[in-house]
Amino acid sequence: MKFNVSVGIIAYNEEGIIKRNIESIIKQKTKFANIEEIIIISSGSTDKTNQIVCAIAKKEKRIKFVCEPKREGKSKAINTLLKKAKNEIIILSSADIVAESNCIEKLCSHFKNKDIGIVASRVKPNESQNKNLQRMTDFLWEIHHKVSLEKPKFGELIAFRKIDSIPRTTVDEEEIASELEEKGFKPCYEPRAVIHNKAPESYRELIRQRRRIYYAHHELLKRKNYRAATFSTRMIIRKTVMHLIRKPKDIIPCMKLIMIELLSRIFGWIDYKSKKDHHIWKISNSTKKFL
Repeated sequence: MKFNVSVGIIAYNEEGIIKRNIESIIKQKTKFANIEEIIIISSGSTDKTNQIVCAIAKKEKRIKFVCEPKREGKSKAINTLLKKAKNEIIILSSADIVAESNCIEKLCSHFKNKDIGIVASRVKPNESQNKNLQRMTDFLWEIHHKVSLEKPKFGELIAFRKIDSIPRTTVDEEEIASELEEKGFKPCYEPRAVIHNKAPESYRELIRQRRRIYYAHHELLKRKNYRAATFSTRMIIRKTVMHLIRKPKDIIPCMKLIMIELLSRIFGWIDYKSKKDHHIWKISNSTKKFL
């Protein structure tokens, strides 16, 4: 069984990473996941992102470039993608990641099961100059991996069955998962589908990321009664304790991360209660260029 696939890449000021991101998609090794089109949506980019994409598109005919003059949030760009994509299987990728060569094939293999609606990939952070933050984010994503083995966590790069649209939201991938759950589809996690992103170089950027996500999880829970896997404090604690029993040397990055998470969750809760708008968020510039 072969699947025709539409890949969507959502970009804003990604000149430091967009070329590697696109090349990692173009060079995917597939047998039954036929990447028929690559739709790149650049929303209000003011750097060299658009020029880089146009140069690659001249050589790669599958690329369809959509240049939006104004940045209006990732969820709006995703809705543009959903309108333009011609296939029922969609790969949604952030522009600041690099996918390993078999990633899309591994994700799409799960759609042989007609009950599966969405599949999550596994994130492995790339090298960072800030080694303390590197150890913390390595630990964070390892816990997210262990959580996803029990209940999938969605973000960065996902494969899913096409839906009509999503509402304005800050956690777009979890929103898509909730829509497909309402339609009766099941979620899935593929740990062999590996992508690489870059850890923030500053504590301020990390807190800002985690704060925004925690705010959005609150909002999604209230609006749709949908609980993201990593929103469950009980599950996070359980997986963390189990990890530390096996690897007690990780206690130091764990304790530092707990402080960051606690602070981020307090700020995120305040943002939620005060109805702060995170839909167009401040970019973490240090995550946009791999070492």
